[in-house]
Amino acid sequence: MKIPKSILIDPDRNETYGIFAVAVSMIAFAYSPNFGQILILTYYAVWLPLLFVDYRRFTWKLSSAWLPILLAAYVCFSVFWSQAAGISARAAVQYSSHIVCAYVAARTISVRTLVVGSLIGIFFVLLYSLGVGGYALDTLDGTVNFVGAFGSKNQIGFFSSLGIFFCFAFVVFYRRNWLGFVWTAPIMLLSVYMLAIAHSATSVASLPAVVGIVSLLTMTKVLSLRYRRVLFIVGAGALATGVVAALNLGLLDVVLGIFGKDSTLTGRTYLWEQGWEAAQQHPLLGYGYAAYWVQGFADPERLWAEFYISTRSGFHFHNTYVETLVEIGFIGVTLLALIILRAFYGHLSKVVFGDWNADSVVLAGAIGLMLIRSFFEVEMLGPYFMASFIVYYGLFKLSPLPAFRRRRVAIPAEDERPANGRMPAPI
Repeated sequence: MKIPKSILIDPDRNETYGIFAVAVSMIAFAYSPNFGQILILTYYAVWLPLLFVDYRRFTWKLSSAWLPILLAAYVCFSVFWSQAAGISARAAVQYSSHIVCAYVAARTISVRTLVVGSLIGIFFVLLYSLGVGGYALDTLDGTVNFVGAFGSKNQIGFFSSLGIFFCFAFVVFYRRNWLGFVWTAPIMLLSVYMLAIAHSATSVASLPAVVGIVSLLTMTKVLSLRYRRVLFIVGAGALATGVVAALNLGLLDVVLGIFGKDSTLTGRTYLWEQGWEAAQQHPLLGYGYAAYWVQGFADPERLWAEFYISTRSGFHFHNTYVETLVEIGFIGVTLLALIILRAFYGHLSKVVFGDWNADSVVLAGAIGLMLIRSFFEVEMLGPYFMASFIVYYGLFKLSPLPAFRRRRVAIPAEDERPANGRMPAPI
């Protein structure tokens, strides 16, 4: 039995396989710490073999991916100055292979397939956590919150907010008939409920901002290119003015108070200060990729003790850029910031300064969600996170695929004229 290549790598025909692969990836990102390596191996199994199906699809314009390739190489080279070389080597290989999987996904599945697969995966992730139950003490704010099968309310909040956003995106842009309302309704209700009981301020605060951005970009469809540019400039100026006003007039404290936070963000600013001080020891290159939070080293042991982290693992500086600065220095944080901004602005500029495209609107919203969360969480520096998968997927999607078509072979007709004098019919 011969399987056609198109049902595996053609974005127009591989919807079934693509949805399955994304759903599996979502479950692996969520619960690989719970179920071990089997989920990670499954994640690799649905993406990496596609490299051998049609190598031309993945080597065409590979140079456009120079920025992620540079970051992956830099992370691998950090082994040579890492204070825990073995840990850095293993983590660097994992992170690099994670980027490769996102690259394969961008070259093989459409944005609609990504959205549908993510929704199915999110449904099973949240349903399992709801079945497991479980509450835990948040050491940062001292509250007890629902964490499900995770160890953090912020992870429940992340998958819930992503489920709400993708439901919104699917209904607005990708729904083909009324059945779209039917099967997304349970996912939306479950996501809203889980977000409410998790009490994740980061997820609750970031979701309205992203939905607002997507709604604004959607409305620009009816505007001409000239007016889109004007709206973008005015909107960017209003946003900058609003941020400055919030900082100077104390409005930021009011907003934080709504979510039960204070000006210290319940201890996060102290962590940022500690991370900045640690980064001053190795400002250019850092301690090495994944080489700071290592058991036995003085500084992480002290912070684990101060925040009552008895497991002495699974902790970070609650800021992607501070964490990156500590681990791989100024060079590393510059590369990662350029990747995030390039992915976000690339799709934003497609909508504002180019031909309006629903895929770019959805990806700009999804990457924008990760951009907001990056100031409070660390989800794009490590492997096996949905946040980093979406950002790299969006970045690679900026390079359009060529139309791969089969060659047509001309069959020559015979020159001999038949006995009855009639020419043969053309083939």
